[in-house]
Amino acid sequence: MIRPGAQKELRRWRDAIAGAGVLALGLYWAFLTGGGLLHWIGYVVCLCGLALLVAGIQRARFRQGEGGPGVVEINERRIGYFGPLTGGIVDLDDLDALSIDRGEKPPHWVLVQKGQPPLHIPLTAQGAESLFDSFATLPGIRTEHMLREMREPKRDIVVIWRSAARVNTIRRLH
Repeated sequence: MIRPGAQKELRRWRDAIAGAGVLALGLYWAFLTGGGLLHWIGYVVCLCGLALLVAGIQRARFRQGEGGPGVVEINERRIGYFGPLTGGIVDLDDLDALSIDRGEKPPHWVLVQKGQPPLHIPLTAQGAESLFDSFATLPGIRTEHMLREMREPKRDIVVIWRSAARVNTIRRLH
């Protein structure tokens, strides 16, 4: 009934659409019900809808597609990637750095943990959209910077986040 391309975009923006619906309901209650308790509840629903809309837009920008190699699994702050050629597990609490490598096809997240080889996760891997919530919990991460770097057409590696505990341990020659 719906074209596959349109269905894919609707699925990508589903959280933002739900937030817009909640916001519309809140606006209706706040301004078109004629006062009373529902009027005041409408303002609260508007705020909730606005928060859902903003979060939904960020999530939609994070989703890069699907059908890439491998599967991402997240379980209790532990990220696992199981790919056809590589794979591994990284604990978010022990993560030293998060980078994006746009030179690979498709672009990859690079998760660095001390004492382990870097874990490369394609942005299009199955379940990769759930990484947004995990990355958002990293202390001091700038979500807008991460989303902006995902869209850049350059073909380089960019550090998105580095652990504050590890920043001062970098040794310099001079």
